[in-house]
Amino acid sequence: MGRTERPWARYRLGIDVGGTNTDAVLLDRGGRPVAKAKTPTTADVTTGIVRAIDRVLLGAEELRERIGHVMLGTTHAMNAVLQRRGLRRVGVLRIGSPATHAVRPLFGWPDDLRRAVSAGEAIVGGGHEYDGRELAPFDREATARFVAALPDDVEAIAITSVFAPVSSSHELAAAELVGKLRPELHASLSHEIGSVGLLERENATVLNAALAGLAQEVAEGIREALAARNLDPVTFFAQNDGTLMGIDHATRFPVLTIGSGPANSIRGAAHLTGLTDGIVADVGGTSTDIGVLVGGFPRESAVGVEIGGVRTNFRMPDLVSISLGGGTVVEEVGGDVRVGPESVGYAIGGEALVFGGSTPTLTDAAVACGRVRLGEVEGVRRCEALLARAMERSDAMLADAIDRIKVAKGELPLVVVGGGSILVPERVPGVSEIHRPEHFEVANAIGAAIAAVGGQAERVVAMGGRTRKAVIADVAAEARARAIQAGADPARVEIVEVDEIPLAYLAEPASRVRVKAAGPLGTS
Repeated sequence: MGRTERPWARYRLGIDVGGTNTDAVLLDRGGRPVAKAKTPTTADVTTGIVRAIDRVLLGAEELRERIGHVMLGTTHAMNAVLQRRGLRRVGVLRIGSPATHAVRPLFGWPDDLRRAVSAGEAIVGGGHEYDGRELAPFDREATARFVAALPDDVEAIAITSVFAPVSSSHELAAAELVGKLRPELHASLSHEIGSVGLLERENATVLNAALAGLAQEVAEGIREALAARNLDPVTFFAQNDGTLMGIDHATRFPVLTIGSGPANSIRGAAHLTGLTDGIVADVGGTSTDIGVLVGGFPRESAVGVEIGGVRTNFRMPDLVSISLGGGTVVEEVGGDVRVGPESVGYAIGGEALVFGGSTPTLTDAAVACGRVRLGEVEGVRRCEALLARAMERSDAMLADAIDRIKVAKGELPLVVVGGGSILVPERVPGVSEIHRPEHFEVANAIGAAIAAVGGQAERVVAMGGRTRKAVIADVAAEARARAIQAGADPARVEIVEVDEIPLAYLAEPASRVRVKAAGPLGTS
């Protein structure tokens, strides 16, 4: 981001790409929606984004030149991993010999994903102890041999060292060596991506390297789409924790965008209702994601998240996802009703009964039960009994998912967003009240548009006679620096979360310290 924002360009364009729809919304400087659009997601995704932008501008053409920022939440990265497409070939280098040979790199990966990504794997000498002491010297010669032997079609290298969040020196030395021997390779370093935990951090780093090419394509696509419409905004990508990062930062760390969709919805729900705590249900065309709002941000998962069959340990929203959406297919099987997991997705306009199609869906069930007036009612009458049973099953699935996401007794407010929210009944067990805010159908795009820019740092720190306050201050400084690097205003970055866990059974006192910083957009 090399230019200065026009001081009068205060409008924000938020875009969220889902499996069924691509949503866009234009917000004024007070965060109020002035135009919105919902279009079907297209196979190449970029076309759907362009159409959404065009529809928003139809309703606000006079504001075109006043759009100063564009925020994009996209499923590109997640879909690429799930579908094993568009991934780069990666050399996988672990710095941890002789201590880490018991479990090889990429252990537990699905065979098809490993074949698509791995261009070779090696474990070389090096790494550190939890207190920063060297486990073994870094083996430059073995690293050089591995890099030189990588095939010509390799495009990236993932470098992971033991306890790199404590000391990154061996990873940096390896990256410098790679830069001299194979400067064309994109290098992903684990200390910049994952947290403590070697195997999960290594997995996240390999996925990041594999997604780098796709992220570059998406970045170029959004730049071209905006330029073709005479828009010249500062562009940000939404990331997993509900905050933003600059487009250049996103192309360097694309794995951080994988969970951005649900995070956007939760943040958008908070903005539309003013609630800081509660449950959020984002009901789309294919699935429902249920998360928890804590202090205005998504509650993060306490355990590592599995992506495409690969275990990682970077933080993502704590979600319960169920195959419940407006396009979910309803069938009678053996005298019982089956709801999902199949969905007609973005083809609902031609497939659902109320739109003249032949496939019973949960949207048809909602019409049959009188929850919404939509399309041709005649189309659902021949299946009323089946659709009524499907609606009962849907309500039970939703209530069970809400019960699973709660961690304490008592009722909480529920915010319902997403285009499929017509499925949610007026009363839900365990819920004190239900909020259906205005603009609920584009809450995900709103969440992307209003998000702050964030940065996070995590370290295992040996106290060594230092005070707790000094240790936290060091990690906080790193988190602030990462937020600023991602595009936050340096003067307005704040520490929003501190997580400290003392480590037991060690000879010297040590703690795992994680700090999150966030701040409003910078002006350049």
